[in-house]
Amino acid sequence: MSGRSLGVVLLGCLFGLTTTLATVVQAKEIELQVGIVQRLGEEPIDEKEQPINGLKISSIEGDLLTLNFPGQEQPSKSLQTDSVVLQVQKKPVSEPVLSERLVLSNHATFETAEDSANLWKTLGIEVEITQPERWQVWAKRDVYRTPLTRRWLLQSLQANGYTTPYLETEVLTEVPQLVLLVKGKRYYPEEVEITASKNAVAVGIPNNPESTKLYGGSLRLQPNAYGNFTLVNQVPLETYLRGVVPHEIGANAPAKAVEAQTIIARTYALRNLRRFAADDYQLCATVHCQVYEGLKGTTPQSDRAIAATKGLVLTYQKELVDALYSSTTGGVTASFSDAWNGVERPYLKPRIDSPYPVWDLSRYSLADEATFRRFISLKQGFNETGRGVFRWHKESKIEDLNRDLRKYLKRTNHPLADFETIEQMKVKERSPSGRILTLSVKTDKGVVELHKNEVRSAFEPPRSTLFYLEPIYDESKQLTAYAFIGGGFGHGVGLSQYGSYHLAKLGWSAEQILAFYYPETTIEPLNESIVLWREPHTPLPSSTSSIGEAKESALVESLLPQ
Repeated sequence: MSGRSLGVVLLGCLFGLTTTLATVVQAKEIELQVGIVQRLGEEPIDEKEQPINGLKISSIEGDLLTLNFPGQEQPSKSLQTDSVVLQVQKKPVSEPVLSERLVLSNHATFETAEDSANLWKTLGIEVEITQPERWQVWAKRDVYRTPLTRRWLLQSLQANGYTTPYLETEVLTEVPQLVLLVKGKRYYPEEVEITASKNAVAVGIPNNPESTKLYGGSLRLQPNAYGNFTLVNQVPLETYLRGVVPHEIGANAPAKAVEAQTIIARTYALRNLRRFAADDYQLCATVHCQVYEGLKGTTPQSDRAIAATKGLVLTYQKELVDALYSSTTGGVTASFSDAWNGVERPYLKPRIDSPYPVWDLSRYSLADEATFRRFISLKQGFNETGRGVFRWHKESKIEDLNRDLRKYLKRTNHPLADFETIEQMKVKERSPSGRILTLSVKTDKGVVELHKNEVRSAFEPPRSTLFYLEPIYDESKQLTAYAFIGGGFGHGVGLSQYGSYHLAKLGWSAEQILAFYYPETTIEPLNESIVLWREPHTPLPSSTSSIGEAKESALVESLLPQ
């Protein structure tokens, strides 16, 4: 973690809550680093996306911005201004530059990428987790620095049966260059820090006032791992929550649901500070972390919840819980391993999302296809009953599914990316909570197996992995489409936001709501005895060929950086 990663000041705080939550805490005023614009200067990956190549940073009325340029001689002094425009332009280089990384594995989510990273580390390989688009595990760039060492590592892995690693290589004739426009003058720093005495800075796209958002704290524009720049907001934790809670739980949520969301959002942020270590910041501002909108859309209700729960986090055996949550479970919560690879979390268990006995999961496991279909036909008695995404039915033509799958296979460097058409799709394995663990897709070139959340990455229709498939045929009995029939929105692990609405309306407290979705956990004030995150033990990775103990030992020794 860098020197600017955490600013910690101990503050003694006395605050009142409901009787069950009232306490005295030593609350830490922690500052977070949140990437609010992650790829400034990058060409859009999707044709629907608009490139963001310029940003206007402004002070609020009666204040000025101070621009500092760390580690640089020019400009020699700090600049003060009421606004600055940040742009990225292409700069020709005198000699071609090799841009290359060894991608060890490619994933839909950080959680599974981290599990994969732990597996590679057991082989003695130094790794880093990145997110150029999907989450990837790279051989660490400052260890495997040269083309020779990267190719040697790749060949060693391939010789021992590992098929997922590949090189991404590009020869650059121009590189991104940061340009600052200040009062008609141009500056070309490598990075810039932007502060304001009133700790509020506006960020928007030039000539688009509607895009402007206000952020508490300060900003830093810095290089990232992908050759462009990230705008990072350094913001106190409790101020950060003001930009998260109302956007995650919604403006109409009952008060106790908002309190539960606030405790979970605080816990999630503190447990996930490592997500963007490769880019030297901590969290993003999107659904890949938590939605963060700065000071836009703050509400009195969410501010009251933040004040009422200040410093409170959710723990399991003195460690912050993996505070996962989703919009809608579809009537049954999922275990951690239903969505991601990695060690199970004891407090993330499948349970029927209802305070009533609408289904006995211990007797009627949803791993069975016929049983699952009966369950998904039920609509009454659940916490989410009546919500639009509680049950859904979506159809997609084969040509649209072909397009989705080709795009996915190209992104993941899959050898069957040039297939012509899908011939059959079939659920091969479900978990006890009904989530799809393996979906088999037969194409004209071979079979593609999709696991867990990769199903949602590969195809547009499913809103969760809690669904079944029905083939649709034309009059000549030719397969023309598939119907996706399911429930829920998101991964379904942990708290259901809409479920918490219903429980709060029944009179449940925030403490009761969290105990329902995270059994055997404890709400407590953040203190020095709590572990933010503990790296789990991970077994050795498997490969496509059998590797004996002696051969494995030799491989580990050969891969250790010299």
